[in-house]
Amino acid sequence: MKVVLEILTGILFSADVPGDSTVADLKQVIGAQQKLPCDRLILLPGDSDRRHPIKDDEDRARLVDVGIKDGSHIYLFFKSVDPDDSDQPPPPAVAVDSADASPEDQTVVT
Repeated sequence: MKVVLEILTGILFSADVPGDSTVADLKQVIGAQQKLPCDRLILLPGDSDRRHPIKDDEDRARLVDVGIKDGSHIYLFFKSVDPDDSDQPPPPAVAVDSADASPEDQTVVT
């Protein structure tokens, strides 16, 4: 089964999984392919009657049972990082070119 996934930034990519795969199987494929943390992925089927995200307790459900089939378009969201969770790696640093940055962007926090 091949599904198309879309991240909010507009990035589209596809993932191939066997037809009997579970939601957790798909998340593992997405995580490995896109180097994303599987435990933070939220899937929202975009072309089915289902109009709400797939919940964590549905990870063991087969994709067909949650409305995902071959050719489905799925929107991909991310759970926010809990700042109190010491198991989470820190967010990556983003370099800002000072010539293009506003004064707010140039604030240094120590």
